Formats: sequence, structure tokens, C-alpha cells
Amino acid sequence: MAEDNICQNQDRGAASSVAGKDKQKLLEEIALLKKERNAVIMAHYYQNGDIQDVADYIGDSLALAQIAEKVKEPVIVMCGVHFMGETAKILCPDKVVLIPDADAGCSLADSCRAEDLKKFIEEHPGHTVVSYVNTSAAVKALTDVVVTSSNAKAVIDSLPEDEKIIFGPDRNLGGYINSVTGRDMVVWDGACHVHEQFSLEKIVELKKAHPEAKLLVHPECKRPIVMLADKVGSTAALLKYAIESPAKEFIVATEHGIIHQMQRECKDKTFIPAPPVDSTCVCNDCNFMKLNTLEKLRDCLKSMQPAIEVDEAIAAKAILPIRRMLEISKKLNK
Repeated sequence: MAEDNICQNQDRGAASSVAGKDKQKLLEEIALLKKERNAVIMAHYYQNGDIQDVADYIGDSLALAQIAEKVKEPVIVMCGVHFMGETAKILCPDKVVLIPDADAGCSLADSCRAEDLKKFIEEHPGHTVVSYVNTSAAVKALTDVVVTSSNAKAVIDSLPEDEKIIFGPDRNLGGYINSVTGRDMVVWDGACHVHEQFSLEKIVELKKAHPEAKLLVHPECKRPIVMLADKVGSTAALLKYAIESPAKEFIVATEHGIIHQMQRECKDKTFIPAPPVDSTCVCNDCNFMKLNTLEKLRDCLKSMQPAIEVDEAIAAKAILPIRRMLEISKKLNK
């Protein structure tokens, strides 16, 4: 039965509602519109494979923020979720930032409203506020420094050991960072609906069926799954590990979209998606990420909508912790 879970040399996340000549025509339309609009297309690793294949840049949240700062094109199409579009707009206020589907939100960002965080901060005076990038612009405006899963540990390590810290909104990532840094951060009680849903029992079954497989786990997963991992890391870190590892089989406990890139880079390796708890599907997809399609990408380039807008007062505050994150990342990469 476990063999049915194997995704080898195929990508269920690459499914499109169009195929053949219709798909080719759609791709040609996107290419023409992109040229006419002088636009650049960015895609997160969790997008459908078709979206990843048409993108100019693919990356995790940190990489996309770093790229957005540098691109020269006046139009950015952010194929991801809303907070990613907001981050790009905050970094590039003079550019038009589009998102193919305005309803592409984030369960983790929704778990931490700005008004609730403000009250929480007031209840914990004297704390530095560290917010995950998976948050709204309004939450970032209340934050001292933003982090991604790629650099969260490094950013926390850069702060004084005795510094009091509020970390939000992901409780699993916060707990993981506490465990690997020895900190005692006050952690907001939020979570990602995708990473919360992985089944420990089914992963254990997969490990028994594939004893040579390496388990790759995103730190937003629950602690029992993280403790089983051969590698814990961001999507970019898991991809790098898969490329460099001599292993031939991997169980992947993060959003299924990353397998598209893993398979592109490692054609001789097998990637097995870790399944969710209450589903007959072997993959665990983000419903929000998957709202973006090639058709919607074409349409947004055609109409130049939906366009991301961020209140100027909020953007002026939110840019500070975002830039602090990017500056810390630059120093760490030297």
C-alpha cells in the first residue's frame, strides 16, 4: 500500500485545467503579456508545477523577498499567497505587484490578527517581537524583526542571550527554535493548516516500508514528526539537502509543491509525499497556494488586477523589520 504513495518522475502538483494545444496557446499568451507589461513572474515552491515552470524566479519566502528588492521590471506577478505580495509591495512601493488570485490567503497569517497581537504585546512588556514572514503587513508593523524558516534560528542567535522575545505566529516553528537555541521565547499559539495535518502514524509506516528513505521535515510540523527527521529545514534547505544527499529515497513532510523542484533536480531519486491525517489523498497541499493557475496568471497580466496595495502608514512601519531581516541575512551569508 505504501508503494501507492510514491511520486517518482511525476508531479501531481503540476496538474493544469488545460493541456496540449490549449496549454501551449495559454503559455504563449502569458509570454506575450509578460513582455508587453514588462513584468517578472515569481513563484513560491508550493505553487503548482505549471506555475513554477513559467516563472522567472522560484524560491522560498526569503529568496522571493530578496529577489523582489533587486528586480528592475516595473511589474511583479507574485504567484504565492497574499502576504508574499504584501512583502514585495512594501519592498517595492513604486512597482505594480499582482497576485493571480486575491483569495490566496494563509491560514497561519489568519491565526494572528494585528489587534490581537497588539494586546498580547501589551501583556508582555519589554519583549522584542519576532514575527514569521507568514503574517499580514499590519502584524509586521508591530514587529521588531521578521524571520523566515530559512533564517529564524540565525536571527534569534543574533539577539542577546538574555533578551526577552515574543515569537509568532507559528507555535511549532517557535517551539523548534526554542529547542535548538536554548531560548525561552513566548510563543504565539498559531499554526499552518498544512504542516499541522501530517500523520505521524502514516509517516512511521512509510519509514518502515522504505527503511533507506531520508525523512525531510519543515519546522512548522509538530514536534513528534520533527524529532523523527533526518533533515529539518525550510523548503530551500530541504531541496538543497535532497540534491546533495547520496540517498535515493526521501519522505517529504512539507507542502507537496516542492517535490516538483526536487524531481527536476534529482531525476534518479524517488520522493514520497508524507500524507495528512484525515484524507485518502497521499499528498498534503495548501488550498490557498493552489488557487493560482495558469489561466489566472494570464488574466491578471491582461487586466493588471488583482493588484496588491498596502496602507502607507503600515508599510512605513512594516518595512523596518523586513529590512532588518534582510540585513541580518546578508551578514550571515558573507
